[in-house]
Amino acid sequence: MGDMERLLTGIQSSGQLHIGNYFGALKPFLDLYPNYESYLMVADYHAVTSLRDPNALRQNILDVVKDYLAVGVDPSKATIFQQSQVQEHAELAWIFDCLVTVSFLELGHAYKDKVAKGLEANAGLMTYPMLMAADILLYDTDVVPVGEDQRQHIEYAREAAAKFNNAYGETFKEPKEMIQKGIAVIPGTDGKKMSKSYGNTIPLFGTKDEIAKAVMSIVTDSSGESPENVYAIHELFRDRDSLGELYKANKGKYKNLKEALIEDIETLVAPMRAKRDSISDDDVRRVLKEGSDKARAYASAKMADVRQKIGVGL
Repeated sequence: MGDMERLLTGIQSSGQLHIGNYFGALKPFLDLYPNYESYLMVADYHAVTSLRDPNALRQNILDVVKDYLAVGVDPSKATIFQQSQVQEHAELAWIFDCLVTVSFLELGHAYKDKVAKGLEANAGLMTYPMLMAADILLYDTDVVPVGEDQRQHIEYAREAAAKFNNAYGETFKEPKEMIQKGIAVIPGTDGKKMSKSYGNTIPLFGTKDEIAKAVMSIVTDSSGESPENVYAIHELFRDRDSLGELYKANKGKYKNLKEALIEDIETLVAPMRAKRDSISDDDVRRVLKEGSDKARAYASAKMADVRQKIGVGL
């Protein structure tokens, strides 16, 4: 494991997942994480910038870990941990806050967007990038998989590393972003991007009946050769050749095609749904305790060095 590059990614619950989340975020991580020494961090302190409902936050932490375990992330092959259980994150973020300027933090996208909308931004939202920098730099992370819209966070992390290294000597490795390219827009039941806000989703861990109901609601266009919206979703589950044959054999029989799609989704989803149902809250707590203990051992050694360097370690 020592020769592998280290990867860190932060996760927060986004409520009930749909197949767009699976193909857009979960599956790319699933394909990626075994090639690295991977750290999967439940970003619960980041959530506090916007969520003030303790029961919802507690549930979100349990749910997001269940989601990742259910789709096949193996806790023996990735360190799954809870940000708030490793206090060094908040401690290092404070030190970084003391190295960067307010005007630098005011350029943060999340902060700027909120202010531009005339909304009141809390100080946590403003200093959020320094907590994220701490998340990444504490573990000598090599790569951070992010969407194009999050590239700035990694630039901020590099800036924090450079500022600290310049002030106190070489301490932090500057991470690289891994921009998740080529993740296609996953179409929803109405042909638009699958999104909860459009109400056009197919639930990832839904029952077979819930999946069937969503698939049967897919908008079909009778003018084309085949129902395009059905096909666009179907090609996520089957290769083009077998799909071509299926659609040719059932030309004009949209119900048959939708039923075939239901079966193909169910084949993928049923084992994940069963696994998710079998994971208890205590299982999650156990995984998070083991992962957080491991993360803390690394983070506390790193912070001992940081404390010596800044002069608080006596």
